[in-house]
Amino acid sequence: MSPASDTDKGRLAIIAGNGLLPSYVAEAARAAGEEPFVISLKGELDRSWEGYDHAVIGVGDFAALYGLFKRNNITRVVMSGGVRRRPEWREVRPTWRTIAKMPGVVRTLLSGGDDTVLQMVIKLIEDDGRRVIGAQEIAPDLLAAVGPIGAIQPRNDDKTDILKAAAAAEALGALDVGQGAVSVGGRIVALEGVEGTDGMLERVASLRAAGRISPRRRGVLVKLCKPQQDVRADLPSIGLSTVMNVKAAGLAGIAVEAGRALILDRKAVITAADEAGLFVCGLDRGLPSWGLS
Repeated sequence: MSPASDTDKGRLAIIAGNGLLPSYVAEAARAAGEEPFVISLKGELDRSWEGYDHAVIGVGDFAALYGLFKRNNITRVVMSGGVRRRPEWREVRPTWRTIAKMPGVVRTLLSGGDDTVLQMVIKLIEDDGRRVIGAQEIAPDLLAAVGPIGAIQPRNDDKTDILKAAAAAEALGALDVGQGAVSVGGRIVALEGVEGTDGMLERVASLRAAGRISPRRRGVLVKLCKPQQDVRADLPSIGLSTVMNVKAAGLAGIAVEAGRALILDRKAVITAADEAGLFVCGLDRGLPSWGLS
């Protein structure tokens, strides 16, 4: 269903964390004839939302969130952008309707993985009568396609590293820990944790500079959707900073899951990757060897 066909069903809200994705979603929604209401999360605001109807709320302020939904006739919600920290339990503000659910909410915030937390938030929003949709439903052009997206293609040794890192990323995702892994010379050298992809790549660059990773072997970054992930939130994404950090880490390129990963600022990503001699490609989970053969 296209975004425009939903305009008669109430207004779209964009819950905006940090990064570029909320801007892309807002622009795509407006291009489709919608006027989205942007709800920025306190502490994550890294752009001005002037020109859009918007409000700022605390990350755990469900009372304010539900109030905004009601006052602005919100029926559909997109969750987009990063969140650097989870709220402390003292920062969670329930409504009278949701107060009985708060012990479970607090337990999930304290001990659940990112996907578990996001599934909980989706359920709380939908229990309030709204429908959560994925960013890719509003901005489908952001989705990665199968195969190379630039001029550079992975070599045979790169394909070996892709398969190795993909297996590691799948295992990591099944634990609800992270979405990314780096393989160099057929050896897993880094797994994504709470530091995020850029932090992991900085760690790889440091390991290479310290001689812990051979300078003669290139290696790859792979980012995949978690096997159990709800694709309406936190799809794997790459952007210009990813390309720059992959280059600094001495890697050969990036592979992401086609149809279930986002490429932000695509033209800049392709230009920077081509200039650096890096490949960027999409993998198909349904094909043998992820479609690399």
